Amino acid sequence: VDMRTQCVILPIFGNPVPFHISTIKNVVLPDPDTATYLRINFYSAGMAVGKDAPVNMANLVQKYAPYASFIREMTFRSLDSQNLTQAFRQISELRKRARQRELREQEEANLVVQEKLVRTKNERVPRLSDLTMRPVFAGKKTQGNLEAHTNGLRFISTRGEIVDIMYANVKHAIMQPCENEIMVLIHFHLKDPIMVGKKRQRDIQFFTEVVEASQAVEAGRRSMYDPDEMDDEQRERQMRKRLNEAFKDFCKKVEIVAKRHNYTLEFDIPYRDLGFQGNPHKEMVFIQPTLNCLVNLTETPFFVVDLAHLDHVHFERVTFASKAFDMIIINKDFSKVPLAVTMIPNNDKDSIQDWLTDMEISYTEGPMNLNWKQIMQTIQDDDRFYMNTEEDEVTEKEAGWEFLRMYGKDDETDDDADGDDSEFSRADGDARESEEELDEDESAFDSEEEEESDFDADEELEEQGMDWDDMEREAAADDRRKRHRETDDDGGVDVRNRKRQSTNQSNGRNSMQRSSIKQGRGDKGGNRPSSKGNKRFGAAVPKRRR
Repeated sequence: VDMRTQCVILPIFGNPVPFHISTIKNVVLPDPDTATYLRINFYSAGMAVGKDAPVNMANLVQKYAPYASFIREMTFRSLDSQNLTQAFRQISELRKRARQRELREQEEANLVVQEKLVRTKNERVPRLSDLTMRPVFAGKKTQGNLEAHTNGLRFISTRGEIVDIMYANVKHAIMQPCENEIMVLIHFHLKDPIMVGKKRQRDIQFFTEVVEASQAVEAGRRSMYDPDEMDDEQRERQMRKRLNEAFKDFCKKVEIVAKRHNYTLEFDIPYRDLGFQGNPHKEMVFIQPTLNCLVNLTETPFFVVDLAHLDHVHFERVTFASKAFDMIIINKDFSKVPLAVTMIPNNDKDSIQDWLTDMEISYTEGPMNLNWKQIMQTIQDDDRFYMNTEEDEVTEKEAGWEFLRMYGKDDETDDDADGDDSEFSRADGDARESEEELDEDESAFDSEEEEESDFDADEELEEQGMDWDDMEREAAADDRRKRHRETDDDGGVDVRNRKRQSTNQSNGRNSMQRSSIKQGRGDKGGNRPSSKGNKRFGAAVPKRRR
């Protein structure tokens, strides 16, 4: 195995034949038995090349497949397992290095060349010490210092690793203080990605932890009045305040240095009051809006959405039965897959919609989850997506994102029509209620009259063509006639009283007969019926002989 020229020299009929490492698909070393075998598989026509195949090798296989002959595999056998085992390890390591180099070339292929950093030498530069950078170099925690120079910032780690961030390449700069957070941080969202280690990165962050993310819990409980615990809380509050002031002071100095050299750089602070819980990736995080972005910077991977690239927001699973809903963020570039933030509590929907209204971003809502891949494909093929007519300019259609609304325009027009007729319907309803009340009063009056008197005063009201004034006058006249009968000077009692008297007299006679029967049976101690007790009936009852 030649590591320098990246070749594997294989013996074929006693002749050494070199094969480049890019032609080898994989190497297999089966478990040794009486002898050791080493099988080398090559890329060849007639079988799947695979996504890990080098681009050049895939093109060559496709080009020469019709007429060339390929070696598919070669197997070597040896009684000495040490030589083949060492060859297996060297070939695997060489394939790994070649694969990493190819990935790095692919990552750097579309990178925008950044200008070189111009260091400030004649004056003291703004600096923050003991910072931790994310993402890290080679899987290790990266700590160091951040300095602001003439045309950019430079981070120098304790191991000598350097990351340069140019002012012209910064799209959004965000400073998040440690308010209800475990860290204070500065985040840079770049216009063009840069290489950090072996990967392209568009988001670079520098932070300092205020408290440890995980603390050891003591076996015993500590009292809230423990002096040591109170001192720890006091020191933590002082540290938070000191770190917030240090980061804010550094941001102001960086803005001054950038403005002095004709660069525009402003740091935003997230609005924590407008934040909400959601799941943009695989875990629940706290998402906060800034002046230009919607971000989550505490947890990785970072979630940064530029509001300038946001076209529409749709809320899914909005029902009374569910306790959470999903928010779909649609980019202005319809070729990109929409972002989804799931499991947002229903209590935050109104505040999110108010914020979108203030930012002049349209939104819709619906009860179902939609197939966004198919929807975006349909929208890309529609050249008149934002127009309300078809290609003939006559046939009407829903313009833009109107088709996502839970209720269409027909319902809105119906609501408007109902609103226009609301006064008349309200007046009709009041009239119906007044008529029903009047009918109830009349029925009650009629029932009383049927019980108390034979006179029916409603016969005249049954005439057709009478208006409300005439009916009121007739009712007033009937009341006057009724009162006149009750207060008649000549007639004694009216018909009603005569009926009551006759009824009471008959009841009195019956009671007298029952009492006389009792006395006849020998109840000498019984009292005689008195006429005084029946005076309340309006007439005296005559005494009966014993």
